[in-house]
Amino acid sequence: MDLHNFEYKVINFMKQILMEALEYAKPYINQGKVATYIPELGKMDPSKLGIALINCDGKRFAEGDFDFPFTIQSISKTVALAFAIMDNGKNYVFEKVGMEPTGDSFNSIIRLEAINQSKPFNPMINAGAIAVDSMILGDSVEERFQRLLSFFKKVCHNESIQYNKSVYKSERETGHRNRSLAHFMKDSGVIDGDVDEVLEVYFRQCSIEITCQDIAMIGAVLAKNGMSPINGEQIMPREVAKLIKTFMVTCGMYDASGEFAIKVGVPSKSGVGGGIMAAVPGKMGIGVFGPALDNKGNSIGGTKIMEYLSHKLDL
Repeated sequence: MDLHNFEYKVINFMKQILMEALEYAKPYINQGKVATYIPELGKMDPSKLGIALINCDGKRFAEGDFDFPFTIQSISKTVALAFAIMDNGKNYVFEKVGMEPTGDSFNSIIRLEAINQSKPFNPMINAGAIAVDSMILGDSVEERFQRLLSFFKKVCHNESIQYNKSVYKSERETGHRNRSLAHFMKDSGVIDGDVDEVLEVYFRQCSIEITCQDIAMIGAVLAKNGMSPINGEQIMPREVAKLIKTFMVTCGMYDASGEFAIKVGVPSKSGVGGGIMAAVPGKMGIGVFGPALDNKGNSIGGTKIMEYLSHKLDL
């Protein structure tokens, strides 16, 4: 077999599939709206749409607005959870945070107020992610965030990653619901330490700026059970990577997780910045971007891209 010719055919095939996925998804974009509850996100161009794919051998494929920067938002919850478990151990983390899906919106306070349920149901909703951030070790906000940011750089294989200060400021100025969640958990003993410091880490974390290629790399690391597809380094323990993929299936797409699991069937995590990160176990990581959101807070174009790829590539 001519390996060069075979590789050329694979590249052309993947290019065609990704272009078809973009064309399939584009008509749905005008049914969505950009997030406006964080004013800075409301400035995003809703017509943007991109995709990147990185397989477990490290090969990359990308089309559309794959290199357009956007903020990671809730996709960051997967990496932060891995880091908190690596800092504290699984048992300690899940004494503070549950493992059950909620069926409620990502910023809901209802379950925290439920009888005998003072801890957040899972680490993929805002309350759970804030509780997770309270467990990241460090003597100051700066130390905790820089440790977390360094881990993001390592997972994404991108040393240039930083947080977007304009989006961070916008999140900080409008994050009243998140403050309510944090103070409620402080009162009930879920959060130790200073609430404002925990929220500072959380707001910065959500404002980390990435591209489709960065989140595709996160997906590829998870697809390889925590191992880098680039250099073979075990970046996070296998058990942790498997745990995160399970959360992505049950809770990763907010209160649309069940429907997404049926239609797409791939562990995925969305963010209101317009990104969706997916990990196809043993095969690839996928990153899609489309800032026009549906009424659940998920990228409407990104969801359609994932539906198309799942069908065409039998994921």
